Amino acid sequence: MPTRSRSAAAAAPEVVEVEEPREGQPGLQFNEPLTWRAGKPIPLAELLRRLQALAQEMREMDQEEDERDSFTKVAKELAITNLIAHKDRGVRAWTACCLVDILRLCAPDAPYTGAQLRDIFTLLITTILPALSDPDNPYNSQHIYVLQSLASVKSIVLLTDIPSSEALILHLFTSFFDIMSGSTKSSSGAQIGKNVEHDMTAILVILVDESNSLPAEVVDIIVAQFLRADPKVLTAGSSKSRRNGVLPVLDEKQSTLLLKELPPAYNMAKLICNTCPEKMARHVSQYFNDVILDASASSADGATKHHSHRRASNDRQGSDDEEDMPSGPTEDDLKELGKAHRLLRELWRASPAVLQNVIPQLEAELSAENVQLRLLATETLGDIVSGIGAAGPPPPPAMDPSAYPPASFSASSETTSLHNVLTTPSSPQPFPQAHPGAYSNFLSRRRDKSALIRSAWTTGIGRILMTSAGGVGLSQNEEHTLVNDLASMLVDSDEKVRIAAVRVVGSFGFRDIVIKLGSEAGVNKAGSVLYNLAERARDRKHGVRIEGMRTLGRIWGVAAGAIGAGDEEVTSILRAAPSKIFDAYYANDKEIFVLLDHVCFELLLPLGYPPIKSKTSKMTNGDSQRMKDSQIIGDREDENNDADKIRTKRILLLIRDLDARAKKAFFAMQTRQVHIAKVMATFLKRCEEYNGGVMDENEADIKSHLTRLIKWFSDTLPDPARVSADLWKFAKMHDRRSYQLIRFCMAAESDYRTVQKAIKELTKRIEAAPGAPAGLLETLSPLLYRASLLVYNKSHVPAIVEFSRSDEDSLGSIAHEVLKEISTHTPEVFKAHVQELCKVLEDQAPTSKKPNEPGIVDTLKACAGFAKKFPKEIPKERKFLQSLINFALHGRPPASAKHAITILVAAGERKEMYAKDLVQRSIKKFEYGQDSFLARLATLSQLMLLSPKEVEDESDAVIDIAINRVLLKVRRPAKEGDSEWADDIEDECAAKMWALKILVNRLRSHTNEKTRGEIAEPVYKLLDTLIANEGELSKKKDTPPSHRSRLRLLAAQLYLKLCTQKPYDDLLTPSQFDRLATVSQDPDAHVRINFVNKVKNYLGQNKLPHRFYTIVFLLAYEPQEDFREETTTWVRSRSAFLAQQKSTMMESIFARFLSLLAHHPDYSSSADDLADFVKYILFYLQPVATSENLAVIYHIAQRVKQTRDAVRPEDSENLYYLSDLAQAVIRRYEDIHGWSMQTWPGRMGLPNGLFAKLPSHDVAQEIATKRFLPEELEGRLDALVRVKSKIKKASQFPCHSRRYKAKIPNQRKSDNHDDSLPSKKKSKSASTSSTTITSKSKNLPIRRPSSSSKSKTPKPAKKVRDVDAIPSSERRRSGRAAGKGKTYAEKDDEEDDEDMEKWNHIDASEDQKGEESASSEGECVRVNGSANGSAKPTGGEEIVADDDDDEDNDDDDGDLSDPPDSD
Repeated sequence: MPTRSRSAAAAAPEVVEVEEPREGQPGLQFNEPLTWRAGKPIPLAELLRRLQALAQEMREMDQEEDERDSFTKVAKELAITNLIAHKDRGVRAWTACCLVDILRLCAPDAPYTGAQLRDIFTLLITTILPALSDPDNPYNSQHIYVLQSLASVKSIVLLTDIPSSEALILHLFTSFFDIMSGSTKSSSGAQIGKNVEHDMTAILVILVDESNSLPAEVVDIIVAQFLRADPKVLTAGSSKSRRNGVLPVLDEKQSTLLLKELPPAYNMAKLICNTCPEKMARHVSQYFNDVILDASASSADGATKHHSHRRASNDRQGSDDEEDMPSGPTEDDLKELGKAHRLLRELWRASPAVLQNVIPQLEAELSAENVQLRLLATETLGDIVSGIGAAGPPPPPAMDPSAYPPASFSASSETTSLHNVLTTPSSPQPFPQAHPGAYSNFLSRRRDKSALIRSAWTTGIGRILMTSAGGVGLSQNEEHTLVNDLASMLVDSDEKVRIAAVRVVGSFGFRDIVIKLGSEAGVNKAGSVLYNLAERARDRKHGVRIEGMRTLGRIWGVAAGAIGAGDEEVTSILRAAPSKIFDAYYANDKEIFVLLDHVCFELLLPLGYPPIKSKTSKMTNGDSQRMKDSQIIGDREDENNDADKIRTKRILLLIRDLDARAKKAFFAMQTRQVHIAKVMATFLKRCEEYNGGVMDENEADIKSHLTRLIKWFSDTLPDPARVSADLWKFAKMHDRRSYQLIRFCMAAESDYRTVQKAIKELTKRIEAAPGAPAGLLETLSPLLYRASLLVYNKSHVPAIVEFSRSDEDSLGSIAHEVLKEISTHTPEVFKAHVQELCKVLEDQAPTSKKPNEPGIVDTLKACAGFAKKFPKEIPKERKFLQSLINFALHGRPPASAKHAITILVAAGERKEMYAKDLVQRSIKKFEYGQDSFLARLATLSQLMLLSPKEVEDESDAVIDIAINRVLLKVRRPAKEGDSEWADDIEDECAAKMWALKILVNRLRSHTNEKTRGEIAEPVYKLLDTLIANEGELSKKKDTPPSHRSRLRLLAAQLYLKLCTQKPYDDLLTPSQFDRLATVSQDPDAHVRINFVNKVKNYLGQNKLPHRFYTIVFLLAYEPQEDFREETTTWVRSRSAFLAQQKSTMMESIFARFLSLLAHHPDYSSSADDLADFVKYILFYLQPVATSENLAVIYHIAQRVKQTRDAVRPEDSENLYYLSDLAQAVIRRYEDIHGWSMQTWPGRMGLPNGLFAKLPSHDVAQEIATKRFLPEELEGRLDALVRVKSKIKKASQFPCHSRRYKAKIPNQRKSDNHDDSLPSKKKSKSASTSSTTITSKSKNLPIRRPSSSSKSKTPKPAKKVRDVDAIPSSERRRSGRAAGKGKTYAEKDDEEDDEDMEKWNHIDASEDQKGEESASSEGECVRVNGSANGSAKPTGGEEIVADDDDDEDNDDDDGDLSDPPDSD
């Protein structure tokens, strides 16, 4: 409290002045009487004069032995009742001054009896000293003099000699602490001086030090002063009889958390404890004995019987046998214990020495049987070590992701809140060194059986780390131990502990996170604190997910500034955090989708970041004066103060920090905006027609359509019933302003500030709306985030373009990538900036002598995407068109020529003329290797697709260039040491790929049905040859391996592209399809992964026929675990979506799949080979089969045996073997899952092209009764199905296809049944090693049954396969998992041919179709934000401590229905 200075208090004027004593006369000179007879009192004024004179004389006298006799008379008179009990306060005050002088002058022997001393001290303690609370008292100087004398002479010690003086001592302590607690009685507001506080403290110290024992109540009062540091405690609610009312009522001034100094009463108690530590230690120990041990006594007896802490599952509930269990402390006991433990915290901060006997008692509580006692002890010890007192921990540091300028790690210190002495952690000495046993026992609580204790312990160690053990510091070993313990708590088996651990991490400041938690490992290192925190973003418990994802998002949001500034330490620690967040997207969980929306736009990319106005907003406010001012300010501002650019940089930093998988998820979240915005626009239109429930016409139709729309929205969010109710209430509110605000958020014309303001205003309107339900805002927020243009906003386009051109902060490549995404999904945002884009193209246009910048290809692509959708918006100036022609003829990379042709054909007014001219110039004097020959090939390829009529006249010349001059020539023969795959494409290989695209694009643009087959035949033959010969076209077979890999991949993908058109799909024969399917098992991982991704992409967009689904099931032996699991989940999602549509397509393709397996190059009817095919069937059943459709699949397997092979009739037995095998596997699969399969009542048809009717009923009967499955295999099926149904990882299965490269030791897969296969998942390090790709091993040939072999027994078939050349134990294995080479990073498949992006020859014909629903893995993305593919199952991988690692967690929701008709 504010006080008067010591000098001011000491200078208080005296009330009276007396004559100076006479010189030369020893002893007391005063000889006037102070007593009177009854009925004849001395007049008051005279009595006061005499007392003043006596006091003045004695005050100036020193203690002399020979003068003591002169005080005898005066001393006797002063002790009479007439003076001590006088009614006038002045008389009492002057009497007290005289009495303390008598005690001073006669020390050490007071000239009074015990009774007289009692009366004297009663006057002093009950009247004089309490009057010090009023500094305005006219006798305050006399009161201060009495206090100073008692303190300096120590005459207060006489109080301890008085019999039964406990009441007086108690009154003295109570009065002093009440006075110093701020309870001043001054009317003027004068404060008590510091000298008074000092003397009071000295008196109390003397009493404590000189007393043999203190009354228990006095100890209570002393200890209670430490609770004044707790601003939450305003009253003393003790339930103990002898402590009732002892704890003081705190003044309101004590309740603030912003005290600059400790309360005086607190300081008095602290000084007492520190001055008399030994005595106070005994008293405090006795105090806590009375409180702690008394409260613990009820469970002490039980503790002796139950030494272990094993109890029922619920710690709060007693055992059924209550007689054997301790009853535990009562509620009142727990309240008293809580108060006592808060005092312990503060006592450690104030005077740790007095706790030397209490700490062992607290340590004993750690082992108490009662949970509440252990909890109190754990919390208290954690705070004691941290130096946290009764006021609690300091407020957490500000962690605002939207703050600007952002936090910088290089700053000397973080911005902190105002200093608060009560909450600032402070430990006078290191607790671990002072009490090592108690500290060790505290650390052992991490293994406590109670989750409640472990949670409190986790909070405690977090505070210890945060405060560096109360400021005294931790050794490196101690800090390392605590950090590891915190990491282990993040993966505790109990969700409460995990939540507590996450909150602990979230309470750290930015610098502490980097220095303490991330000093040894960041987000990427398994087992570290930040890694385990990131894993909580995908926790099985939603409450943990919320805390984990929000905490991780907030940390990265605050660290984004340091990461953007290039701080290497922060970047290495936290760069991977966004990837961990967006990785949760693949769980396909609605609650996670909503959480991701909030985290993305509230923490990672906060709506209000940066909290400054952009220059453009200042320039468009309509106020001319403000415009002028803004221009002046804008000229003076640094460019980094441009809000749009700052925000754009944050977006690019986020995308840059995402790994490939997370980046696909992020882009998928932005892709859905287009679809959701369309549905939302329709919803708003229907709400307007609904008119709050009042409609004049078409009421039934409006309600029906609105019902479908609301149901669709409800299906995309958790709790559909609540969402539906909220949206109906929103429609009934009929707030037209809200409708318009939502439209502002979705409009491509809205800049970012408009969108932000619209969301802000809409939020306020909903919160203030009287009829709005409580959860409406919670429902609308995620929908609003999904429908609004927050990332692909037109305000960000100029900054993205600038970053792409300048490569500032090394963000150029990311800016290019974002430009491609914008041009793919929301090209309309370019409307305001198309002129700027075109100007950039003009300036960068190449010539024969001046090349263009390589990065300009992304600007061209963005402009091409815009031109296809808004061709009229493209400039028509001659200079711009000429620049496009220059790109077409001289562009580098060649993809720039492709995009230039797209723009020219889409927007050119005389495109036919330009096309003819470009064809002529491209083929004229064409020579391989000349300047820009690749650009010419790319131009011809695109013109062949977009302007076929203009190319037709020169088609022969173009085809001659493609085939004879490019494809059939090998200019760089293969040489020893060539790799199977090269990231950098050589010109020869690129030229051949463009040549292939020329031939295929000619087919795609051909419209004459009569000649289509004739033109397609040679192209199909060429593509089939490339696949069959593994990319080889040369008779000399000298094509480099990397070229062959690229060519067979492109051939397979071009097949897929052709088959997206039904006429060309009809031309693909079953045999060609079978060969195409084997590309999914290509020896090179790059080839098969890119191919399968393209298949998934087209299937997800419903561009390919259903038979192509069978290709993905050939990944059963895919050695790259992540890719196989992603594909499995993609199939599961598609199956769920089709099931919602009441489609049996996924079940019907089982027949096609069996046919594909029957013609598989590795097929053999031996028991060992058939055992390997069990994995294929199970790989189909696991994501597709359910208890409802298993009967349909079984029926189809039976139907296959009722037909013959239409492709190769002589191999029909292959189908029968597989039919029996499939039926047996399905039956065992049914048993494993406990399903009851009923006979399918219907009849499923089989594809005519694959299956033919049997010649007669007798043949059918013979086949039906024959058992084709070998008996040897029958006995092994149970183990095979059971084991392979459980195991998920490819590393646990040797690879099957002989097309894979054999590099692992010889070991038969058929021998690896249940005893040899592990049941637990392997570590991540093991799975990571399986993704490496062998680049130098030789390919094993594909063995096919000879066409001349017509024997229907398995033995001849095996002879034809030349088993001696390739042992069966080796030809079904792959060395890819064990090979060493580059790790293949999957490429984004957001448009046709983009998986060949580095070669830069992308087919423009699919720029729009293939981009409309590009997914996170190349498959369709539904508007619910759930990628159909690449979603990784979450079972068994989220919480380390969980035991059910092998248990499936089918949380994938699959695809939700397509948007309702938006009219």
